[in-house]
Amino acid sequence: MKRLILLALILSLALPSAAQRKTEIVETPTQVQDEGMVLKRKVAIGRFSNETQYAKGIFYDRENDPMGKQALDILSAKLAASGKFFLLERSDLQSLLEECQKGGNVASTLGADYMIIGSITEYGRKNTGKNRVFSSEKTQTVEAAVSMRLVDVSTGLIIYSDEAKGSAELTTKTKLGVGGQAGFDATLSDKAISEAIGQLVENIINKCTNSPWKTYFLSYDADGILIAGGKSQGIKEGMTFAVKTKGKKVKNPQTGIMITLPGKKVGEAKVLSCGGDTPETEYSFVEVSAQEPISAANMANYIIEEAK
Repeated sequence: MKRLILLALILSLALPSAAQRKTEIVETPTQVQDEGMVLKRKVAIGRFSNETQYAKGIFYDRENDPMGKQALDILSAKLAASGKFFLLERSDLQSLLEECQKGGNVASTLGADYMIIGSITEYGRKNTGKNRVFSSEKTQTVEAAVSMRLVDVSTGLIIYSDEAKGSAELTTKTKLGVGGQAGFDATLSDKAISEAIGQLVENIINKCTNSPWKTYFLSYDADGILIAGGKSQGIKEGMTFAVKTKGKKVKNPQTGIMITLPGKKVGEAKVLSCGGDTPETEYSFVEVSAQEPISAANMANYIIEEAK
């Protein structure tokens, strides 16, 4: 009997620990997800042209270049898959604005933080093979080179520029007349261009996210304090941002370029709620704790910046 009572006591002490361990395991994924929250930068792909010899022929239609559009679509898909960007349409922007006006709506566009300009600089394909008495082998190879540069829209400076090469191949074999025989595989072009672009995407992501995300005041009065941006850019309730004054601009005599100096931190803004129907009209209500009075009459002098 004593042994049974002792066993029940041990089990009763062990159960809370197991429940506690279970609770800790459940809470961990939520914490990791919060830490991985990314504030999305607004990125536009200005153009993606075909600068290869194929595009210089007399009968080549540069206005409807399939290879350039193919590269643009591949780059857009890879940037979107990263989940770190708010992509803006530029290649078909005129068509979108015309359709908007036909529907009687007011057309508005969103400005980008960064613009990507790219081109296919090399493209080639070749067939190689081996013929033996009882067998043959044929290999199709496509090689492509892609060049891209990333421009900071606020300054016009190229902050990243590089070129990468990609290749793809397909081999078919026959033996005693049995085996695969294929003409040129058009998907090899997609794979070669995709491989080249893939080598540059990670560097573009790093360059864009190196600089702190920033936004601006929309309103600052007794009815509420609003900043531009909302849920589509990754803003959520409880986030805290630094409120800074804009740094003064000085001219670099060596390059002739105007440089914006770092501003001074004057307070913090905590997000209370988000609103807006579209990315262009999104806003967030914030609560500001300032080290010095914020000038509501001079809101353009302040920047709301990601705290890093």
